[in-house]
Amino acid sequence: MKFSEALDAIQCVEGAAEFSVSDQWRQGRAIFGGLQGAAMLKAMRSLVSDVPLRSLQVTFVAPPKSDAIQVTANLVRQGKSATHVQAQLTDGDAVLAMAVGVFGSARPSDVVRTPVMPEVQCETPKRMRYIPGISPTFTQHFNAVWLKGRFPFAGAQEPETIIDLSMPEEASSTEYHVVAMADYIPPIGLTYLSKLCAGSSLTWMLEFLSEDVNGLSMENWRVDAAMVAASDGYTNQSVMIWGPQGQPLALSRQSMVVFG
Repeated sequence: MKFSEALDAIQCVEGAAEFSVSDQWRQGRAIFGGLQGAAMLKAMRSLVSDVPLRSLQVTFVAPPKSDAIQVTANLVRQGKSATHVQAQLTDGDAVLAMAVGVFGSARPSDVVRTPVMPEVQCETPKRMRYIPGISPTFTQHFNAVWLKGRFPFAGAQEPETIIDLSMPEEASSTEYHVVAMADYIPPIGLTYLSKLCAGSSLTWMLEFLSEDVNGLSMENWRVDAAMVAASDGYTNQSVMIWGPQGQPLALSRQSMVVFG
């Protein structure tokens, strides 16, 4: 099941839907965080259809115990320019994830600054292979090539990672694909370890830097990530997502936990 097909299966009516999650979109026991975020965003979009998304704030609470997932959304406040919508993913009475989306109309301003994608020198790019039974199942839908940094569990203390990332099954991009691409990269803290262990996101802030995210090729995006801090089993990671022509699309920050 492609990412777009998984999204198409979520038919929201006035902020509510129920759907089943394919095993191909798992991240251990949990659902791939990018799909969770996209599902809640889709529920929000059934209430706010024509205002650009400016930020998506997500808290991951628990993995599901069944395959039947509910998603709901409700309007918190609609102002002159900004609209706040909150959403939840639930499995029966259990909350799996919560999100707040902020949608904002463009307004005139003299403040303009466009980030420029820095060059990266890479003589030996390394492709991440999907290994059934070991790799998270959602990763089979991505092509990821490491341009800088090391794979998880390399036992190397390198806090920066740069990845050339594609979703070859997808024809072109939507804002939902930006959400998926932003959440692909694993916790950089796992790179510091030399044996397998689990890691997951606790909170996630995704800020959209452009309204022009639709219709882009899904080949050769770039994800630049840095682990800013780590202690007590928690890590803090910052990510910039660049489009296929080097255009800045989104800025992501995640608080993660590493069980090792």
